[in-house]
Amino acid sequence: MTVALIDSGLGLVPTTGWLRHLAPRLDLLLLMDPDGAPWGSRTASYVTDRLLVAARTAVARGARALVVPCNTATVTAIDLLRREFEPDLPVVGTVPAVKPAAAAGRSVAVWATVRTTASACQERLIADFANGTPVVRVACPGLAEAIDHGDKDGATAAIAAAAERTPADCDSVVLGCTHYPLVAPQILERLPAGVTLYDSAEAVARQTLRRLNGAVGAVGAVEAELAEGAGQAVGAVDVQLSGRPGVLPAAALAYAVGRALASGTWVPRAALMSAATRLPVTTPAN
Repeated sequence: MTVALIDSGLGLVPTTGWLRHLAPRLDLLLLMDPDGAPWGSRTASYVTDRLLVAARTAVARGARALVVPCNTATVTAIDLLRREFEPDLPVVGTVPAVKPAAAAGRSVAVWATVRTTASACQERLIADFANGTPVVRVACPGLAEAIDHGDKDGATAAIAAAAERTPADCDSVVLGCTHYPLVAPQILERLPAGVTLYDSAEAVARQTLRRLNGAVGAVGAVEAELAEGAGQAVGAVDVQLSGRPGVLPAAALAYAVGRALASGTWVPRAALMSAATRLPVTTPAN
């Protein structure tokens, strides 16, 4: 069974890692768009066109579910994808984890790209789910781009700048870009002790499995069956780069989950960020 994940760059890697961890036998088709990246700076019509081309390619190649681990693409075109492919094919989008952060925290900061921070979509998300909890919008210029290029110095500088703009009394930080979990340990290092990071990649992966299995309770059975994932054969990871066969970009190897995916092995829990985490992610030895 094949699941397709679509994003312009490395933002699809965290959700891909969770799917490989939870259901290692799945075949994964990663449709990236280096020719059009980053989508965050593109027009809505451009993103929609690229997303539809990738989705139709995935369906033609036998994908049984479409996952969009990109906030920009989700808010821009997820309804169009659902109209075209559901109910025959599950379509799963991604939104920042504002609701659980607001439910658990006293004060929330949402780290996101400049465009997302200024978007009406993020404002609606906060209005719908913050439930009165104070929310600070923190734009992170250059962070997603640095992550996409494996630029550690650039990422460090962007993280430091965002941390300085995050009020000291915020106890919850929502990662509002799907790239950001790849540098979760570095983000935590720059925030006060006790701050919790919230990300949606794990939830998106679990929702994908629920949709595939057709029942909420099925995911637990899948995880139990695959509990010995480290010793099992795993499915294929097929990469398309703007429609061309390829491999994961070299920049993905800067991150533990990227290295695990590139090696064709099961992704260990230590390489992933939980939906909510206070401690730095442990990076497994190479």
